[in-house]
Amino acid sequence: MRFLSLAGMLFGLVAFAGRAGAALQIVSTTPDLAAIAREVGGERVEVKAIARGDQDPHYLEAKPSYMSLVNKADLLIYNGLELEIGWLPLLVQGGRNPAVLPGKPGNLDASAGISALEIPTGEVDRSQGDIHPLGNPHYTLDPRNGLLVAAAIAARLQVLDPAGAQSYSGNLKRFEQELQQRIAGWEGRAGDLRGRRVVAYHQNLEYLAHWLGLEVADYIEDKPGVPPSPRHLAELVEHMKREGMPVILYANFQDAAAPGRVAAQANARAIALPISVGGEAGIATYADLFETILGRLETGFGGH
Repeated sequence: MRFLSLAGMLFGLVAFAGRAGAALQIVSTTPDLAAIAREVGGERVEVKAIARGDQDPHYLEAKPSYMSLVNKADLLIYNGLELEIGWLPLLVQGGRNPAVLPGKPGNLDASAGISALEIPTGEVDRSQGDIHPLGNPHYTLDPRNGLLVAAAIAARLQVLDPAGAQSYSGNLKRFEQELQQRIAGWEGRAGDLRGRRVVAYHQNLEYLAHWLGLEVADYIEDKPGVPPSPRHLAELVEHMKREGMPVILYANFQDAAAPGRVAAQANARAIALPISVGGEAGIATYADLFETILGRLETGFGGH
């Protein structure tokens, strides 16, 4: 039985490799993963993302069109850490594609090598809000994690498409060298941001803050994923005034009303950030995302 199982897996890999001129079909759940996969895969892959960069990836609808993408995929790459828990299992079930089921070579959890932040201790329940038991899932907002994701994607592509192993290895090396150079530059530019205390809307900026040395001291939301109460917002204004916190950061797909109102009352500035590739016009690559974010932060903190 073990021999038959191994033979079946090898047959599947050979079957793909034998498709003359066929590009490996990759479907990712988020645009960040898609952007990295394109860099590593190069001309040997075609990549489509399910979520858009201006959408909250927690709350997608499991549409038939997404199931069709999964059905045609050779490789499904997902963020993991339960970011897609509300919709990805439905897409995999509806996609009816054995190649991308958990445990198969065509199924890649990109979080596997990530050191997750904010892993809760003790029991977790819905009364605490939108808590992720496996840790904060927004790890692609630290570009150092992007390097880990790229290596994992390259390794899986080499398994699925052995004939392209050298190409994937070269693409990975180029991506790593370029991104490492950019990271060094961004970290140099961010020197004045280190130690700054900020307010965030939701717990989706922790990896960015951890990388840049910002301290997220409070939140617009009472609890993760729960709309803020008037009492909480009033207390937040007083907290910001008392501690002299001049900046509120929020994702550009979130409602700007509450951050704007609190900022006005606390004599602060509300800054909308794109937090994914494609989140704004001109953000086509993973590096573009951080270039835009750093520029926005430099401008936002410039007057404080």
